[in-house]
Amino acid sequence: MRILPFSLALLAFPATAGIYSQLDEQGNRVFTNRPLDGASAIHLSPTNSMPAPATAEPAPGKPSDRTKKPGYRWLRILAPEPDATVRDAGALTVTAVSEPGLHPGHRYRLRLDDTPVGPGGSEPVFSLDNLERGTHSLAVDILDAEGRLLESSPEQAVHVKRPSLIQKRLARPCQFADYGVRPECPQKDKPAQKRDIPYIPFL
Repeated sequence: MRILPFSLALLAFPATAGIYSQLDEQGNRVFTNRPLDGASAIHLSPTNSMPAPATAEPAPGKPSDRTKKPGYRWLRILAPEPDATVRDAGALTVTAVSEPGLHPGHRYRLRLDDTPVGPGGSEPVFSLDNLERGTHSLAVDILDAEGRLLESSPEQAVHVKRPSLIQKRLARPCQFADYGVRPECPQKDKPAQKRDIPYIPFL
């Protein structure tokens, strides 16, 4: 069939140029835009032209509804170690560390027995005094500027073994001046002071 070669030949010429057809010396039909001797003009129907579709402009980027807040990979207590035992006068220093370090506007806060100890601050070091005997739980939190919880360390136990008042009294007996001063030497236990009676010889 010669329909396809004929169609392809027509597409090779501009739409506004005249198309002519003739047979060459070998008897092949040739198409050209030059009006040669013996060539016959070919009348083409007007082509359908369509405007290119308008390219849709990309929608402007919408700002994120929630600004990504800086986070923390981990937070843990360095000291004391889990299940540590405190034998002094109930004094304890808690030290924590986070990765990454504290972001601007954030703060560390200590929890003792699941109760916040003060408002916290920028340093992960906390001092506890006069802890009662027994087992306590420790944890450290990171809060943002609005006080919202961002990260928490795992809770860990600490054991406080303070000597009882009786043990203290046995280890260090109360002296007369200690009563009412040392907790293990209450004023009510203060012995009566012996009054020295001067010696008066009989006349």
